[in-house]
Amino acid sequence: RLAGTSGNEAVVRARDLLNRVGVSNRERQLPQKLSGGERQRVAIARALLNRPRVILADEPTGNLDEHTAGEVMELLLEACREEEASLVLVTHNPAYAKATDETLFLTEGVLRPALRHSP
Repeated sequence: RLAGTSGNEAVVRARDLLNRVGVSNRERQLPQKLSGGERQRVAIARALLNRPRVILADEPTGNLDEHTAGEVMELLLEACREEEASLVLVTHNPAYAKATDETLFLTEGVLRPALRHSP
């Protein structure tokens, strides 16, 4: 309601997003009954619910195993592209950083562009 949509519109959008992130079958499940990967998928859906222009994600896969983390990261990047949302991602994982359009490094309190090497 705070975003200016009706309750019914929000429910339809939430269900669509849960379906897109692959957890529509867990809609009524309590959070403590969800796996780590499922919780991250719900968090992505929740972040996209009100169609933000920017999503801030600080180590969004930090508590997941490598396989699930890769799936969740791919899903987050894909969802941001589809929703035309910018993603500000904080990560220590170089592979995730490379998957973004622009990479910056924070070193000794200074934000610097990463050097990109041509293929």
